[in-house]
Amino acid sequence: MAPPSFDLGLGLAKRQALPALRLQPRQWQSQLVQLLRARLGQQATDGIGRAGHGADVLIHAGPGAGKTLGALFSFHKLHQEQRLDRFVVFCHRSSIANQWHQAAERLGLHLLPWDPELGLGALPKNNDWHGLLLSYQSAGRHRQRLQQELPKAGIGRWMAIADEVHHLGLDPDEPEAAAWGHAFSHLTAGAQLRLGLTGTPFRADNLAFCAARRVKVREGQQIIERIAPDLSVEPRQLIAAGDVRPLEFRFQDGWVEHGRRHEPGDTETSPLSAESRESWRSRNLRRAIRLGDSSSIALRLLLNARRRLERVRCVHPEAGGLVIARDIAHARQLTALLAEEGDRVQLVHSQDPDAANRLMAFQAGDGDWLVSIDMCSEGFDAPRLRVVAYLTTVVTRSRFVQAITRAVRMDSTRSSVEAIPRDASYVFAPADPLLISYARSWSLSEPYLVRPKVVAADGALGGAGGAGGLPLEAIQEQLGDVIRMGGPELPAFPRQIA
Repeated sequence: MAPPSFDLGLGLAKRQALPALRLQPRQWQSQLVQLLRARLGQQATDGIGRAGHGADVLIHAGPGAGKTLGALFSFHKLHQEQRLDRFVVFCHRSSIANQWHQAAERLGLHLLPWDPELGLGALPKNNDWHGLLLSYQSAGRHRQRLQQELPKAGIGRWMAIADEVHHLGLDPDEPEAAAWGHAFSHLTAGAQLRLGLTGTPFRADNLAFCAARRVKVREGQQIIERIAPDLSVEPRQLIAAGDVRPLEFRFQDGWVEHGRRHEPGDTETSPLSAESRESWRSRNLRRAIRLGDSSSIALRLLLNARRRLERVRCVHPEAGGLVIARDIAHARQLTALLAEEGDRVQLVHSQDPDAANRLMAFQAGDGDWLVSIDMCSEGFDAPRLRVVAYLTTVVTRSRFVQAITRAVRMDSTRSSVEAIPRDASYVFAPADPLLISYARSWSLSEPYLVRPKVVAADGALGGAGGAGGLPLEAIQEQLGDVIRMGGPELPAFPRQIA
């Protein structure tokens, strides 16, 4: 059985006892070390001692690539070479912060959380610490205080790491609307390197973001900017290496009925997958995700997802499913239906004080399904997830990709028993044209183009261009069927000889 490209076979306790240099990095992680080393060398040659030209490095790597460990491994190497003294991690969720602490421990790095009540004056005076971790919220809220304390904290030559850096939008016209991005920019002005990590290097609001080079390109008669990752690791590369799972899609199609406002009993129907009018497409999706809608699209989708999970459990007994709901009321309806079918369900949402404990319980194997609204997109790591049911009206590419890729991660147990390519995970969603288009390209890196703002006819500001044209023809003549889509085309693999 071929091993994954990064050694996942050792347990956490054994990893903590190993010197970091004995860890075998993935190819892209070794390339990252070389890239950061070269940037530091360039700064020394150019006489630049702090963040400036060449200090920003953007890494685009899909979920499961090992971005957290890659960034920490890079710091460790550069620290050993006496090129860097400290690092500061910025992230936006407490669950992600916990993952940074765990990864740092595996490499023997001492990562300290920043406590707003104690401040940086409470840091150890000796050298028995390597990094500092704070949230985007804290950085924005305490920006002025941190600007005063950071230069006095004795962190020396340091690297700033922005986790899921696409959250750090930059808007020169409205700085307060992008407070996290502006806070990060000011606080890291003294850093030797600014490393941005992201699995989705684009935004829905047409804003650029921090730690990312912008390259001017021509589009017709217009000059626009392209966000240029310094290192890109596409999901299809990770799939081919056996580091993550491929995805297979099941889009539930159907006709959606709409009642006319002033004519009770009179209805109009619209084909879900073939609707080309944007306003009708949105209306279709809003109705399609309702369990009680006459089209029964959501009900059929959820029952098909249940059956698929049962089949997956025949070979992966610990497997679980994730349902992305529209809102809390919708999530409760979905939870009730799954519970009626005999499933054990963990419902989590931002207003539940016990949500963090429920997430941990599901990760540990408690529950067949996890139903959530927005708490399981970025940073949520549960390798047991094998089926995703996407039942929300949020149709931005970033949110869709973040949600479905929760089901691509591998763990050490499964990697030792599955061949490469790994067994697929499954995504069930309404046959919305936008979601279908995102599914076709989820494993590819597409350039993020930042276009200048234009003034619409009503005086509103917006980015030029859009999400792309909708299909003008039915994707499938027999509306109501399930539209099946496989993963990316992979290279031929040698047959396993028993």
